[in-house]
Amino acid sequence: MNIKPIVLMAILVTMISACRPHAASYASYEEYPVYKGVWEEMEYTPARTDFALWAPTAQAVRVLVYETGQGGSAKWMIDMQPAEDGMWKVSVEGDLKGYFYAFNVRIDDAWQGDTPGLWAKAVGVNGNRAAILDMRTTDPEGWEQDKRPPLKSFSDMVIYELHLRDFSADTVGGMKHRGKYLALAEDSTHTWTGERTGLAHLKELGVTHVQLMPVADFASIDESKPERIQYNWGYDPKNYNVPEGSYATDPYTPETRIREFKQMVQALHEAGIRVIMDVVYNHTFTTQGGIFERTVPGYFYRKDADGNFANGSGCGNETASERAMMRRFIVESVCYWAKEYHIDGFRFDLMGLHDIETMNAVRRALDRIDPTIYIGGEGWSASAPGLSPDSLAMKANVDKIPGIAVFRDEFRDSLRGPFGDDKKGAFLIGRLGYERGIRFGLSGGVYPLTPNDSVSLSPAQFISYVSCHDDLCLTDRLKATLPGASVQELCALQKLGTTAILTSQGIPFLFAGDEFLRDRKGEPNPYNLSDEVNAINWHNKMLHREVFDYYRGLIAMRKAHPAFRMGDTSLIKEHLEFLPVEARNVVAFRLKGNPCGDAWMNTIIVLNARTEPVTVDIPEGKYWIVCQGGKIDLIMGFGTVVGNQLVVSPRSATIIHQ
Repeated sequence: MNIKPIVLMAILVTMISACRPHAASYASYEEYPVYKGVWEEMEYTPARTDFALWAPTAQAVRVLVYETGQGGSAKWMIDMQPAEDGMWKVSVEGDLKGYFYAFNVRIDDAWQGDTPGLWAKAVGVNGNRAAILDMRTTDPEGWEQDKRPPLKSFSDMVIYELHLRDFSADTVGGMKHRGKYLALAEDSTHTWTGERTGLAHLKELGVTHVQLMPVADFASIDESKPERIQYNWGYDPKNYNVPEGSYATDPYTPETRIREFKQMVQALHEAGIRVIMDVVYNHTFTTQGGIFERTVPGYFYRKDADGNFANGSGCGNETASERAMMRRFIVESVCYWAKEYHIDGFRFDLMGLHDIETMNAVRRALDRIDPTIYIGGEGWSASAPGLSPDSLAMKANVDKIPGIAVFRDEFRDSLRGPFGDDKKGAFLIGRLGYERGIRFGLSGGVYPLTPNDSVSLSPAQFISYVSCHDDLCLTDRLKATLPGASVQELCALQKLGTTAILTSQGIPFLFAGDEFLRDRKGEPNPYNLSDEVNAINWHNKMLHREVFDYYRGLIAMRKAHPAFRMGDTSLIKEHLEFLPVEARNVVAFRLKGNPCGDAWMNTIIVLNARTEPVTVDIPEGKYWIVCQGGKIDLIMGFGTVVGNQLVVSPRSATIIHQ
């Protein structure tokens, strides 16, 4: 490759000259300059490549160009020049496509070490060097025509959370690309008995959104050893703007992981399913030696009064979203995924560590791209954060983050029992005193749990769930809280809990495999355990087909009947009423009239967690039964009931309508 003599001279000077002896100093992080231009660290054309790095405290910055993604010495070391607002820049003439690069920053007379930069969008194996390529060459055929599936309202969503490896590792599932992005692009896989798996399973189930556990580049898996069985959830971010390499068929070729990720998204979109990414901007895997500390030490993290890294994440650090360039990084990174990869939504890990202003800025930025792009997150932190909770995107502040949903663990805990006490159950196993929490969840938070409880501006800010990747999955929790439970009991309680979730006015959220009694050997936190613990057993779909059919029926009912997803607080207050029930561990409610033009009138849902039948008083009339005794049939139903009383079987839900 030819490069201009002026650049060669710069290389020689770099090798032999001392760097600038002085760098800018600032009294506080608030004084750091805020770069106003386009924030790109590498812009490639066949004629030249422009490099840039925001490093306002640097004495000198170099870009090192390598021939490979790992190993070997730099082919060229090029001095970068200081520019406006803390930026350093250099242009290299000639075609650098196929090369790799890293930055090295000198601060306080010490070189910080190689970093691919904050904005690496393609990397070599293990993500230690960024790659120079033309992103358009990574687009699969038809990518320009790829469209988001239609979505009228966030209340229309049904979210299904999965881990790529969990979902496809089992050989019974029949997927060729087990543990890879492409497994989700295989649309006709099945078990040896003919049960649909993978993407075909998702289509059969009827969910609207797949939520992928972290798929941005993470640190805990050695991508250079694909022959070694390695597993991690991926909440250990390394490079925020490039896909994880261990899910690609070739982690060494930078284009491969990008193209295969896009093929996965494209296949899901063609199936009518939107894609949500689980994003982890609240902390990094490492502090010293990571992309932030090697670029602008201290700036991107919060510290406590003693000067130690704040640890609201429980992972050793927490990022400082309130600082201008960190806020800009989060906002623009999310937008990059939405544009380049056509991502349809974002689940923010430990969102309670991010400040309210940043989360609102994310919402505004995504609205400019497409207002149907979803944002949800955990409205809490792992431990005490480095900022006042009043300023953070906690669930208590949900009214300050319009258009952003939060997980409501109050509903989860009212159904299955509290976090941190695996053997203590709640409503589902018949423990007393949880009816108020069930009503809170069914209303999508419109009817507060306590007089002082935070109430969402919209039910679409309320994520209704009973199980997710964190803590015991539902089957394991039921086994722990009801020792000796039979398979029949587990099936019945699984159905009952899911009825509450899918008739809630919030956004229903399902954990992959719960629809056929997935278990994880009783492990509450198997983030780095084996496939034996984590992989979905697709044989269970045949064994527990009745549970799957019940889930599928509930999803179809929710999709067909807008009364279950009114999406408006005033409509819910007008149409949703809870019926008086004398018996404990029973919740009954009616959707009065036909809200949102529903074809059903006066729909009544009764959840009976008791071990005996219960009789519930209902408004006089004739009703059609569509759900009874653990079965659901929206077409033929189960006959009618006439009068003012309804008998509901033990540990089951009944749904009737006029």
